[in-house]
Amino acid sequence: MHGIAAAIESFPEVDVCGSPFQRGRQHGAAVPERIVRSARLYRRQLARQNVCAERLSALALGMLPAIKRFDPDYLEEMQGIARGAGVPLEDVILINCRTEMLFGHGELAAICKELDDGCTNLVVLPENAESGRLMHAHNWDWREECLDTGIVLRIRRGGDALEPDLLIFTEAGGLARHGFNSAGLSLTGNFLSSDRDYRQLADVPLVLVRRKMLEAPSMNAAMKLLWRTRRFCSNNLMLAQAGVSGDGQHVGDAVDLECAPDEIFWLTPQHGLLVHANHWLCPVARSKLREQGLAVNPDSLYRQRSVETAMLQSINHGPGKIDWATVKRALADDFSGAGGVLRKPDAEGVDAHYATVATTLIDAASRTMWIARKPYQPGAFVEYRL
Repeated sequence: MHGIAAAIESFPEVDVCGSPFQRGRQHGAAVPERIVRSARLYRRQLARQNVCAERLSALALGMLPAIKRFDPDYLEEMQGIARGAGVPLEDVILINCRTEMLFGHGELAAICKELDDGCTNLVVLPENAESGRLMHAHNWDWREECLDTGIVLRIRRGGDALEPDLLIFTEAGGLARHGFNSAGLSLTGNFLSSDRDYRQLADVPLVLVRRKMLEAPSMNAAMKLLWRTRRFCSNNLMLAQAGVSGDGQHVGDAVDLECAPDEIFWLTPQHGLLVHANHWLCPVARSKLREQGLAVNPDSLYRQRSVETAMLQSINHGPGKIDWATVKRALADDFSGAGGVLRKPDAEGVDAHYATVATTLIDAASRTMWIARKPYQPGAFVEYRL
């Protein structure tokens, strides 16, 4: 699948290259209507919490120093997106910095709950993968409207060891959500919540941290970056690296990073697997923090166990290896009584309802990603290549 024009049930591809401003302008010009929808979605959500348009614009422009301080190229890219799409810069900042820019607002906790999404992530190391290559997958559970705001962004940066190219799934106007690079690094993320959230201003918005990590040539470089930044609220990041050894064998590793605003906890693969939903798993984190996400997403407990069980059954009682069909089945579990791994949209279709907007399968070693828009429909997966 190539070019901006896409099948009706797939996310459009956007190819960008050149300077940061040029990349942004190409991005904005390619999907202006989707960028307008992205900004409208979050403006509407914040309006429900009594954040007026004038206040929102002021808060967005107040983020400019933090963005420029972290990486002035990102500000240039946002300016390019705004120019290409014909929208105010404030709208692009809102899409990328919607939670952090509300620091200090009177009803901050309620607003941030409006802006946080749920997800399920997994990684299978090469020794347990039927293909022999590392597998990385993700369900994005969020607002149903994002079916019409998502894009696949292909960024050409040079493609060498220090500046790998990127293939990213994100909301139109966004610099990153999840994806992989040509160095074999892949990243997905999901919502976590704790009693430490929303107490101090972040060094930089999380979206920009994810983008910077995806630009890294290695897991080591990506983690060094993460450890140097202070966050505004909790979140979980699943990071993996696929590669080839000197004797030509596929190798890989992964780590799950449970991030509180001021501390990072980690989980490493067990039995060649990593799975993470929307609650804290690291025993050290659970002893130090108060879990608050389960009040919002109690089905996270079922999703965690369901996906782990499906993966282990395939290894221990099935063919002994995990293939993409197994991963798809695990992420498509729809046990409604417990919430289900796959969230189908509410029949009424009002804008406050959630659904699994996209299921993403990443094979970074082969530079391939498959994404299903409306994964609850058959034949939804579309291939994207870097």
